[in-house]
Amino acid sequence: MKTVVLKEFGEVNNFEFAEVDLPVIKSDEVLIRIMATAFNPLDYQMRKGLREKELMVGSILGVEFSGIIAQAGQDVKGFKIGDQVIACSIQKGSNGSYAEFIALSFHELVHKPENIDFEMAASIPVSGMTAWSCYNRMNYKADERIFINGASGGVGRFLILLLKHYKINNIVVTAGNPESINTLKELGILETNIIDYNSPDFEQLILKANQGKEFDHVVDLVGGEISETTARVLKINGNYLDVTFFGTQTTREILFDKAANILNIAVYAEIETNKFLRIITELIAADEITVPNVNVVGNLSAETVRKAHDLMERNHTRGKKLVMVNS
Repeated sequence: MKTVVLKEFGEVNNFEFAEVDLPVIKSDEVLIRIMATAFNPLDYQMRKGLREKELMVGSILGVEFSGIIAQAGQDVKGFKIGDQVIACSIQKGSNGSYAEFIALSFHELVHKPENIDFEMAASIPVSGMTAWSCYNRMNYKADERIFINGASGGVGRFLILLLKHYKINNIVVTAGNPESINTLKELGILETNIIDYNSPDFEQLILKANQGKEFDHVVDLVGGEISETTARVLKINGNYLDVTFFGTQTTREILFDKAANILNIAVYAEIETNKFLRIITELIAADEITVPNVNVVGNLSAETVRKAHDLMERNHTRGKKLVMVNS
């Protein structure tokens, strides 16, 4: 089968095209023809050899996809040849999703909602489950206020959709370019609650949008120095949802001084039964929430993978999940 493999840790030019043997399925596995694969920041962190490399199962990266079942083992239940499925394959599949096929246990699958295409479906697993974990663990109470740092990305958009679905509107967010601002406005965020992180008085504007008060919950989807601002606008004993693990030493000190509840959101810790993914797909299938727009970067090739990694690293995704298709 056709794949894109990583020769060694480092830059994007370390990806190359390769032909490898088709995976052989076990009795509880299915062989899936991958129709679309979504790119995730986890991917380039693996490529660089950062701590996420521990999640790698080989030289083929990619952790989320949609596809069609081509073969099914004798112990597979609830799925059959021809079914359209989606999955988050972290540590579970025969290989990553930068490939034509993958072997995976049926326990890791959910059926693709019929009302969306393969490209949109591929973008759901990591972003959708991470957003659900954020919503679920913040344990929101009536009239509490939420600040989301980096809301125009895949997780942020899904989280906004979920919060809006559950009638939660007390949301302040950040954005840094016109495309991201428009995306957030389309999701129902008030323009007065969208703060440009390029503003010199960034932190004061965030608090002003909350009537000068600190927030009950803050969600950090960015990391780095800007996470320090995210920590400073949190109230004493508030919830700090860390999705990146990229906060600074100063961030940790601020949160300690505020006696904050630090909620580490690591979706790969909670995918055993795909409960979260099933909840998300059921909401989508019922037209209760939509899927954020995607950007189809190209067909399965080393060139497409290099381009997608470059766009993610330079933060040039413009508020859209990047997707690669198998034609």
